[in-house]
Amino acid sequence: MLASYFGSLRTLNRNVLLYLAATALLGFTIDGGIYSVLFNLFLVRLGYGPEFIGQINAAGLLAFALASLPAGALGGAIGLRRSLIIGLTVAIAGGLALPLATLFNPAHTSPILTGGFVAAYIGLSLYYVNAVPFMADIASRSERNTAFAMQTALLSLAGFTGALIGGFLPRLFATLLSITQQQPDPYRYPLFVAVAILIPAIGLIFSIKHSPVPEPDGPHRPSLTPVGRVESSILATVLLLSVVRFFHVSGVAVAGTFFNLYMDTALNVATMHIGIISGSARLIGFIAALVTPLVVTRWGAPRAILFASTVSAAGLIPLALIPVWPAAGLGFVGVVALSSMRYPAYMLFCMDVTPPRWRGMLAGLGETFGGLNFALLALAGGYIIKGQGFAALFLLGSGLVLVGNALFYLWFMLPRARRLPNPVT
Repeated sequence: MLASYFGSLRTLNRNVLLYLAATALLGFTIDGGIYSVLFNLFLVRLGYGPEFIGQINAAGLLAFALASLPAGALGGAIGLRRSLIIGLTVAIAGGLALPLATLFNPAHTSPILTGGFVAAYIGLSLYYVNAVPFMADIASRSERNTAFAMQTALLSLAGFTGALIGGFLPRLFATLLSITQQQPDPYRYPLFVAVAILIPAIGLIFSIKHSPVPEPDGPHRPSLTPVGRVESSILATVLLLSVVRFFHVSGVAVAGTFFNLYMDTALNVATMHIGIISGSARLIGFIAALVTPLVVTRWGAPRAILFASTVSAAGLIPLALIPVWPAAGLGFVGVVALSSMRYPAYMLFCMDVTPPRWRGMLAGLGETFGGLNFALLALAGGYIIKGQGFAALFLLGSGLVLVGNALFYLWFMLPRARRLPNPVT
């Protein structure tokens, strides 16, 4: 299956391949790879506790959410490709500020860390919000299923590689510097490495010749519905999908933000092993993303979304109730891996129920709602951990995912007559 699926890469056009390569570099470094394993541990070695770690993660994620709608407007004003390039540049600048923060006046360390993290996430927002309509533009309708699944698969594979390598880098730099891994520098220098690796992504996006692939704006069927009513129906669909996304990302929000902190401070797991577990989750997520088109074809996107979200919610239970590292690691793998199936199935469903000119709004609003969830859970998570422990936070995340499942079923599966709008614009 893998050979045939990767063979389908040859059917994707050059622009899509360049975009996928740039996105893979982002996944290897800042979004799910090296940074996901090491950044929180770098903060711990600087002497920060869970409250500050929750606050800085919340600040970045809130910035991501608030920047998402303007990011979509910016893409419409200056062009999608240019917005992607600006996003990468801002993310690189923010990522560079983080390991440099302690080289200045100690009184400025916390503000520089927060500012750098916020800048990095504003850059990610500019990139990902405009990436959805950009991918829809440069991929033909026949390529789109493979392209969206391959994007998620490559992000997972890149995250696996980055997390695995990131887990070993502190030991390497500690050996080279003749210091222990309880000091900040073995974590600081890998963050520099990650930023350097991301820089070529700008050149890859710059090389893309952005020429939208023509397609009809909506299904080939006549409509007897007044245009104003159709517009309202599509807007309602966009809002409902965004609310569902808010709840569905809860599992990966709590696990992705606090898993490495939980393993390091509560279970005393070595950084190398945290990297291996994080990488394994993304490797299995890579496989899950590859089989998503098959699952969608067999079950349909709505059932695939419900299945992936339910398994993701269940993955948080061993994290909450079984405080030993093999159980926690297995639960984390389930949460992260199945999110790699849920997201492309969700995006395919969104592409089907929204006409092309609404996709930028859907992407911006969806990332806003998702980012708000991440920010709220990151901010509250630090205080929940301090007051009630990690278990309460993981159980909360699981429950919120199930709320999202219930809403998705009620809004998009149960009332079949209202599930799809009839776009004519």
